[in-house]
Amino acid sequence: MSFPFTAVVGMDDLRLALLLNAVSPAVGGVLVRGEKGTAKSTSVRALAAVLPPVGVVAGCRFGCDPAAPDPACPDGPHEAGAAARTRPARLVELPVGASEDRLVGSLDLERALTEGVKAYEPGLLAAAHRGVLYVDEVNLLQDHLVDLLLDAAALGTAYVEREGVSVRHAARFLLVGTMNPEEGELRPQLLDRFGLTVEVAAPRDPAVRAEVVRRRFASDADPAGFAAEWAAEETALAARIADARARLPRVVLSDAALRQVTAVCAAFDVDGLRADLVTARAAIAHAAWCGREEVTEDDVRVAARLALPHRRRRNPFDAPGLDDETLDQALADS
Repeated sequence: MSFPFTAVVGMDDLRLALLLNAVSPAVGGVLVRGEKGTAKSTSVRALAAVLPPVGVVAGCRFGCDPAAPDPACPDGPHEAGAAARTRPARLVELPVGASEDRLVGSLDLERALTEGVKAYEPGLLAAAHRGVLYVDEVNLLQDHLVDLLLDAAALGTAYVEREGVSVRHAARFLLVGTMNPEEGELRPQLLDRFGLTVEVAAPRDPAVRAEVVRRRFASDADPAGFAAEWAAEETALAARIADARARLPRVVLSDAALRQVTAVCAAFDVDGLRADLVTARAAIAHAAWCGREEVTEDDVRVAARLALPHRRRRNPFDAPGLDDETLDQALADS
């Protein structure tokens, strides 16, 4: 039984970044950077429990939505009105030592040998469709696997070429990576592909640390009872996520708000235009999360704080994060 998401103490930026991606996976995922023992993995694993359940076509290994099945699904085509079932959103974990076949899928050797047919066995990308794909220690993962992950997350589709078998299937998931910078950094090209980045550290307030230990002890002593204490908060959070998802298509990004986004990105001298796109998507998701149908300056400010720190050019000894004065000036000038 996972630790309740709402019971995590502090970590406001981390929880907000995860929730914005839960509302809009198009934001592009979250990279969580921080020292060991700071509830990175606990928070990610707890998120899946508050995501809305998903309806899937019965028997489909690729989790097709009954309302809009993938016409190119390898298990399809699915007929209109096909039998459906509802299941919880999945949390799929990619181990550091995983192979490419484990990630994207492989040839089903058993069927090849017994039936003489080339059959495709789905991988973790297919299992994570419409759920969460979690990569712990992403900085230790082989670079070509990180490339595959990020390409699938950006396109919402996985392409597989195996021994004469060519397969394309939907792979839309919330990608979350965690890492300890002490163990090595990601290449800048890979770092830029994550939508949002959060720096986490253990609190220095003894009272906050004591509350963390108190809740951990309570959860370890009686997991079911501790989860029951937080059930009402978990239910309310799940309902708010579902409500924000429903509101998301109605949120308007006005020209004035778009100019604020681009002005902030230009002010911090980021490379390329991915920062503008991610910041705009995150601002829209934040507006939906807050119950608004139009992006405001506050939405742009919050999105910039999460989307730009890992993209701005900085000297090796510069502190992480954004300079508040530069951010305020860019918003004012826009």
